[in-house]
Amino acid sequence: MEPFRIHILGCGSALPTPRHCASSQVVEIRGKMFMIDCGEGTQVQLRHSHISFTKIRAVFISHLHGDHCFGLIGMISTFGMLGRINDLHVYAPQELESILDAQLKLFCPSLDYKVIFHAVDTAQQAVIYEDRSLTVESLPLDHRVPCCGFLFHEKETARHILRDMIDCYEIPISQINNIKLGADWVTDDGEVIPNERLTSPGTPGRSYAYCSDTRYLPELVERIRQVDLLYHESTYTDDLADRAKLYYHSTARQAATIAKQAQVGKLLLGHYSARYECEDVILQEAKSVFPNSYLSDEGMVVDV
Repeated sequence: MEPFRIHILGCGSALPTPRHCASSQVVEIRGKMFMIDCGEGTQVQLRHSHISFTKIRAVFISHLHGDHCFGLIGMISTFGMLGRINDLHVYAPQELESILDAQLKLFCPSLDYKVIFHAVDTAQQAVIYEDRSLTVESLPLDHRVPCCGFLFHEKETARHILRDMIDCYEIPISQINNIKLGADWVTDDGEVIPNERLTSPGTPGRSYAYCSDTRYLPELVERIRQVDLLYHESTYTDDLADRAKLYYHSTARQAATIAKQAQVGKLLLGHYSARYECEDVILQEAKSVFPNSYLSDEGMVVDV
């Protein structure tokens, strides 16, 4: 099975600490690399993670708070110094376009590659990126500024060839791809061999949902139902639920409640408040609701 991994570059919240970096992740799927959020220090974390700068195809920015986007222009500049020539696509709320354009003109006037901006409507769930193996959807969230998460969904693979049946009917290699895509086979005698006898079902696609930052949002449950892996912000523990509500963040218990009700496979916690010197209290609170909960940490690589 092709790799589908999440590389955690930063899982802290707005206030910098020696323990955690600002929000950023890289989604690796079938050899392609996509970045989600780009807080300050992201490019240093890329170095630590040994992820090639040239392999990042696109950057998805959830919202315009500094801990999610202050690292973007610095990383774009570094890409230029490293000789990047491939286009970089940036998917973000519309308000970033004019800011990014001004920064590019001031700091990066002579890049050898294009930075292509795609405005995302944070109020709508919609497919914002698609290729042969993957779709990415926006997930409306509820924060103090327009904000959305992202749902990465791997497409189901083509049907698998049953080699013994191919040999039995002496089907030429030139027809294998057509059969993988669902074609039947007609023998020289005119007999139609149904595709179901020649193949087995393709491998179901895997899915990953990234949800940060947001208040507790029950309607999110249906949008992410049964995803294999969910990253959900857990800025506070339940004793600070009033503070979470005031600043439009979630507690670990609320994140775990979303995971449980949505029947996800695994929950990753993150976006920790700087007040916690140890996040074990966050983990234990989440596990009391959804046992398959884990703390994210810089340098962690999680298979979907």
